[in-house]
Amino acid sequence: MMAYWDWWMGALALGTITFFYHMLVGRRFGVSSSWERVVHWKVEKRAELLDDIAMSDAAAFQAALQEATRAEFGDDSSSVAVAAPPLQPTPPPVSESARLPLSASLTLLVMILVGAFTAAIINGRFELRTDMGPAFADIVVDGPLMWPTLFVGGVMVGIGTRMAGGCSSGHGMSGCSRLQPVSLLATSVFFGTAVVVSTLLLKVI
Repeated sequence: MMAYWDWWMGALALGTITFFYHMLVGRRFGVSSSWERVVHWKVEKRAELLDDIAMSDAAAFQAALQEATRAEFGDDSSSVAVAAPPLQPTPPPVSESARLPLSASLTLLVMILVGAFTAAIINGRFELRTDMGPAFADIVVDGPLMWPTLFVGGVMVGIGTRMAGGCSSGHGMSGCSRLQPVSLLATSVFFGTAVVVSTLLLKVI
């Protein structure tokens, strides 16, 4: 039987990770946002390119912005575009880009997998399996309905994450630690719903 950490040790470890991540990166620690950026990597690379151009050449940035507008809305977009005020010949100096590099989000996702794999190897619990274990089978579902259930659940989690502007890691760990009202509300809904659903599964269903 595996010996788990006490709850306060886990909370201290997660809090430390969240704190140093925010101090080093300047962003909230969010898995869903990192996943979204990696999935839409073409859009992110284009945005990074525009940021680099804006930091170096204002005229080139305006040309790239117009090109991106035509690519998104068609050639007729220039006829309805509102004339922008003339740009300064020399843009104000910018010390660093405000956008987190795409490689940072990819590194976060990869290291989550590496960390889980390493922990399983060290504990001697690593095994390849196609089910979610006996507990999931007893409480939720097993057999042919397992994968459709996981798929529907994943889609619902993705929709909820998009509506809430973050997941349990971004809101629960980073947002709540900084006492952000939206994060406190979102996390309350996350865990409140989890308690209700767990109670229904165990006591009713």
